[in-house]
Order: sequence, then structure tokens, then C-alpha cells
Amino acid sequence: MKDALLSIENLNKTYISGLIRVKETHAAKNVTFNIGHGEVVSLVGESGSGKSTVANIILRLFPPTSGSVLLSGKDVNELPKKKYYKQVQGIFQDPYSSYNYFYKVDHVLNQAISKSLSWVNMAEKKKVISKVLDVVGLDPKETLGRFPHQLSGGQLQRILIARCLLFRPRLLIADEPTSMIDACARAEILNLLLKLKEQSRISLLFITHDIGQAQYISDRVFVMSKGEIVESGDTNEVFLNPTEDYTKNLLNSVPSIYRKWS
Repeated sequence: MKDALLSIENLNKTYISGLIRVKETHAAKNVTFNIGHGEVVSLVGESGSGKSTVANIILRLFPPTSGSVLLSGKDVNELPKKKYYKQVQGIFQDPYSSYNYFYKVDHVLNQAISKSLSWVNMAEKKKVISKVLDVVGLDPKETLGRFPHQLSGGQLQRILIARCLLFRPRLLIADEPTSMIDACARAEILNLLLKLKEQSRISLLFITHDIGQAQYISDRVFVMSKGEIVESGDTNEVFLNPTEDYTKNLLNSVPSIYRKWS
């Protein structure tokens, strides 16, 4: 894709274990794809398929064995981390583990704004925090000043999205962001991510094992199995007309609301 925001080229990650019998595990094998400006791309596959490995490499949590990750054509490992994380932010699976329960939820927002808008005075920072909470659908008066245990999982995840937005990122990496919250909150988070895409043209890499969520939110989808991308394309085309047996098996494993009676 010409002028892609993010380009993944021949990405490989190999883990080596064992001393006597050395074992190689290929968590990512020649993974190649890109994400355009304002585009939602999903990585779909079973647990252990390599989706989170790719996400963690993009977020620079660990290096690839080989291959490259390019942001606007520049190797991300050559960019200063401070500059990179202002452009790329991550939303993770478990919102509960992202908080220190001895602090009020304000703490994660204050930490973020102290790095993203360090030159702004305290009164202005409070206004920015209130505004970004409004964007993610939270009432600042009912949210700030509370401890994490006083809020729901969906509210905690929204606060973490608000934290990301304080950096005004160009790309969000969302790794199973709805898997540990209730069904109603899942729909709200998906709709919030779509709103951010439409209103702010933020690009999104959405990682999930849930085909329904991927079909609902994605422009394009990449299906992963054993570290490799086995099928890719327009979301509806891939899910309505799959060509690979693995994708067909994934679709067949989705529970049906209908039950066959003998």
C-alpha cells in the first residue's frame, strides 16, 4: 500500500528453549501486512497463533528475530522511544491489571499528561483530561477521584483509551481489548473505537479471536495460524467467501443461535 502508516515486512520471531534438546518455536513467520491512515485492520486467529507476538513487536516490547516494522517509512527501532510512543499506543486485554489499586484512576491520566503536555499548567491539564473523558463517554465528575475497584471493567478500559488519546496517537494497537469485560461493555468499546477512527482518523490494529468482532469493526482482516498469515483481504470477502481450510474451520467453530433438534 502506497503511503501506508504502518508497514510490517517479513517479520519473524523465534524462541529457543532447552539446553540439551534445543527447541525452536516460530511465533511469527514472514508476517507481512500494512495499515493505512484511518484504517482498521484485524489480526484474527486462535490462541497461540502469533497475534500478540506481532503486537508486542510493533509496540517494541521485544525485538523481532528478523524483518522490519516501519512507521511512515521509517524503521521504528531507529526512532526515539519518547517520539514513537507519542504516535503509537497500546490497549491491552486486562484493564484490571493496568492500575495500581492504591491510587485513584486519576493517576494513570496524570502520568500520561505529564509526558504528553508537560509544558501546560495544572488548570489546563485538568480541562484536557475532562475533555478526553467526555470523548470516551465518561462523566469526569463521576470518574475522577475514584479508585479502580469502584468502577466497572468497561469504565476502566475507557479510561485507558482516554489515557492513550492524551498522546494524540496516530495508531492504536488493541490486543483483545474486550475479552475481560461484559457483553454490553464490549459493544460500547467497539463503537468507541469506530468513533475514534471516523472522527480522528486514528488507525487501529485490532487483535482478536472473535470473528464477529473482527467483522464488525474491520476494513481488512488477516487470519493467522501457527505464526503465519494464511488468508487476508477485505473483511466481508474473507469471512463470506473464505478460501483457506483454516479460515473455514474458524467460521464453522462459531456457535450458532439455532439448534438442530433430532
